[in-house]
Amino acid sequence: MENYLKENFGGVMAKNSSDESLQRWRKLCGVVKNPKRRFRFTANLSKRSEAAAMKRSNQEKLRVAVLVSKAALQFIQGLVHTEYTVPTEVKAAGFEVCADELSSIVEGHDLKRLRTHGGVLGLATKLATSASEGVPCSEESLSRRQSIFGINRFAEIQPRSFWVFVWEALQDMTLMILGMCAFFSLIVGVATEGWPKGAHDGLGIVASILLVVLVTATSDYRQSLQFKDLDKEKKKISIQVTRGGYRQKLSIYDLLVGDIVHLAIGDQVPADGLFIDGFSVLINESSLTGESEPVMVSKENPFLLSGTKVQDGSCKMLIATVGMRTQWGKLMATLSEGGDDETPLQVKLNGVATIIGKIGLFFAVVTFAVLAESLVRRKILDGSYFWWSGDDALELLEFFAIAVTIVVVAVPEGLPLAVTLSLAFAMKKMMNDKALVRHLAACETMGSATTICSDKTGTLTTNHMTVVKACICGESKDVSDSKEVVSMCSSFPDKVVKLLLQSIFTNTGGEVVVNQDGKLEILGTPTETAILEFGLSLGGDFKKVRQEGTLIKVEPFNSNKKRMGVVLQLNEGGYRAHTKGASEIILASCDKFLNRDGNVVPLDEATIGQLTRTIETYANEALRTLCLGYMELEGGFSADQPIAVNGFTCIGIVGIKDPVRPGVKESVATCRSAGIIVRMVTGDNINTAKAIARECGILTDDGLAIEGPEFRTKSEEEMTALIPRLQVMARSSPLDKHMLVKHLRTNLNEVVAVTGDGTNDAPALHEADIGLAMGIAGTEVAKESADVIILDDNFSTIVTVAKWGRSVYINIQKFVQFQLTVNVVALIVNFTSACITGSAPLTAVQLLWVNMIMDTLGALALATEPPHNDLMNQVPVGRGGNFISNVMWRNIFGQAFYQFIVIWYLQADGKSLFSLEGPTADVALNTLIFNSFVFCQVFNEISSREMEKINVFQGILDNYVFVAVISSTIIFQFIIVQFLGDFANTIPLSSSHWFVCIFLGFLSMPIAAMVKLIPVGSAKKCSKVHSQPRQVVTTDLPEDPTDLMFKWLTK
Repeated sequence: MENYLKENFGGVMAKNSSDESLQRWRKLCGVVKNPKRRFRFTANLSKRSEAAAMKRSNQEKLRVAVLVSKAALQFIQGLVHTEYTVPTEVKAAGFEVCADELSSIVEGHDLKRLRTHGGVLGLATKLATSASEGVPCSEESLSRRQSIFGINRFAEIQPRSFWVFVWEALQDMTLMILGMCAFFSLIVGVATEGWPKGAHDGLGIVASILLVVLVTATSDYRQSLQFKDLDKEKKKISIQVTRGGYRQKLSIYDLLVGDIVHLAIGDQVPADGLFIDGFSVLINESSLTGESEPVMVSKENPFLLSGTKVQDGSCKMLIATVGMRTQWGKLMATLSEGGDDETPLQVKLNGVATIIGKIGLFFAVVTFAVLAESLVRRKILDGSYFWWSGDDALELLEFFAIAVTIVVVAVPEGLPLAVTLSLAFAMKKMMNDKALVRHLAACETMGSATTICSDKTGTLTTNHMTVVKACICGESKDVSDSKEVVSMCSSFPDKVVKLLLQSIFTNTGGEVVVNQDGKLEILGTPTETAILEFGLSLGGDFKKVRQEGTLIKVEPFNSNKKRMGVVLQLNEGGYRAHTKGASEIILASCDKFLNRDGNVVPLDEATIGQLTRTIETYANEALRTLCLGYMELEGGFSADQPIAVNGFTCIGIVGIKDPVRPGVKESVATCRSAGIIVRMVTGDNINTAKAIARECGILTDDGLAIEGPEFRTKSEEEMTALIPRLQVMARSSPLDKHMLVKHLRTNLNEVVAVTGDGTNDAPALHEADIGLAMGIAGTEVAKESADVIILDDNFSTIVTVAKWGRSVYINIQKFVQFQLTVNVVALIVNFTSACITGSAPLTAVQLLWVNMIMDTLGALALATEPPHNDLMNQVPVGRGGNFISNVMWRNIFGQAFYQFIVIWYLQADGKSLFSLEGPTADVALNTLIFNSFVFCQVFNEISSREMEKINVFQGILDNYVFVAVISSTIIFQFIIVQFLGDFANTIPLSSSHWFVCIFLGFLSMPIAAMVKLIPVGSAKKCSKVHSQPRQVVTTDLPEDPTDLMFKWLTK
């Protein structure tokens, strides 16, 4: 079977699957009882292609509109613009411009009309807002603004009600056929036997159908609610806003027209708006206009469109249009969602369902033919083949209902849906563990991960940074204490301190603001916050220093350049450039330095050696080092010029402490014991990286640490030899990370999880099998490219995700094992009984109940098992592992053989064994067979909790869903047997009969335990902590024993 599945259903990847591979497996699904339910959680390819065509059309229209409006600017400059009239209701609300006018300005990129309103600041005034203070915060003001201009929300598809799921559950073809059988049974039964006796069989089938439909619909509806909650979490995006004079974080859905939004690299533009001020702003508009070239946004081209991404720079923007009035809102309104791609496991289980369905259909047809033939033969022997009574018609109808019910039981429609159920359950639980899964497939893929490429800062470390050492003017000082900072400050000339503070407070991506409590608050990345905090501890005044000059140019920090720079126009005249970044890179850019007296002197070899040793000393103490430099620009400066990269004067070096997160070392050890290799990929100094890696337990004695620039020069062969030992990559660029991930996946066949937080990490996140974005430090661009968002930026959470991934995979295997066992037994018992005795021991109503036990209830019980720590003591499945393993086949055939022997023995000798006599003997025997069969499934369900362990009771009470399902199954079985005999074709059993049935069911547990002792290719345990990557070893049999039969049946 595994070979057949790989050949026909193996083309679908965890991400980025082609439409051809998605289409191919759908065509192979020949036996589908309920397409609406079966394919609910798969991509709607027709809708997706329709949406893509509409999107391309809209993008082209938008692109042409933008280009035409830009080309026509010169022409419209000479035209007289029509006088704008403010609508009465807008004026009454205190505004001087309406939503339609704002939308027209931004949508048409209409500079002429913008100028008639007094430019961006003029519009701000008309919107009763301030570029520095933002909109007033009073409830009445915000409410009035919202009523005039709208809210920043897009039209959403209405959630489906419970009754929609009931209707979809009723679309099952076999249930509809059974419904027709019930209808004819009612008519014939009432006509021949009267009411109510003649209606029992028909009503029994109807009641069973309704019960199946209600349980199925309830399960599906709960899943939809879970996905709805997760979808809300995915859409939670916050942004920095100035409102009421204070900087604060707000949800993008709370933004109003007139709000002042602060954008930085990696942010998504939350609404249509206008640029107020900023530096080097490049906007990627490809999602909206289809243009791959980034657009430079400035005062000359101030238009910012919702849904676009900030590729570089930072700025303040005025929100002009929100919600469905924005370009993005209009585009999204025309698109219908095509849905997420199905996961590889869903596809594989659709394949299993198809194979079993074909086998079941074959057996159902043969069973009906044999049963019908026995009836006809009996009629011929009686000489009454020309006279058919109502009883004969009812018997034939019962045979047909049994055949249809065999198809109901045999086609495991619940298999693919069990994946969704397990994933939905895991995703909900993982949210509580601070991991937000964006794509379903990531859950199951994470369970197969063999390598994690992790960032250092914020993931392995706490991201709570403080400057603890500083080397200013060649003198290294410990500055972890405020008294030492004051002492250091007083030991240097005022000129040095002034230059240092100017470098700290002007060359920064952060800000020092006064919050609503009147206290100073530092905004920015943890690195910027640490340096600004150091500046404040030196006695600096952020606002005062910033007012000493005007920023002419800003080049934000970039992970490729590993530096940032600014140019100041000083109030006293002249221009000065400041730079900071990776210590060795900035130091190499310097040819002078400030000595102890504050004089600028040439940087000689001795001083370079001393500063280099200082950097290494700091790095070896696991400190993150940054170098600060400046340059006087004698010849003036223009904003169009790039900032120089050489000729700077070194001011000093700071060492920033970022402690390792508690529990990281244990988590890395857990990964190692689970066969997952953890590699650190960081932009930091190699000595800092090695020190942190050793502290975390990542770098071992035989491990290798390398720098990005050296790594990227290696050939393919050298990389293949080097990467298995590679544990740390320092000074890496996003391109290096992408190259490493690609090589691990393609050349070494590893399943790779990679973390990222920056905009430039998007290619590596996209390339990896599982992209993990940081929820706190991560940009919106990184989050959009990721499969899982780690909400607390903690490496331990990544290990939790891996554990949940393994749990999902194992849980689905347990359920498949359980369901296939029931399939095999139900098919063989009914088929052999029909062939040999001419009757089926399990009726249609009984088979429907068994189907519900193994399908919906079985999935609820086994697919929702919480993870346990033993999961992390096994090697990962890897990329080529078999889903239906030999361990599962062993358990299935062992359990099925026992159950078949029990049922067959009861059928053959049950009457004599239980001394059954009289007219009710046959019904009593069938009741005993049905009861024993159900209890075999109950105890088999318990045994299925562990596929290899003997102790199946460990942690059973922790899974309340499992306990509830088992309890309700037993209670309903008792009710069906003792009180619903007329409908279910059973009679009440004595206590001794109940004891025998339960005992026969219980015997399946020791049988299962003995079967588990039979050696087959089982999962390998990890007993030692290894430093080298482990190959995933599988010792499966060369070919499954059932392969030939499956190949024959599927031709």
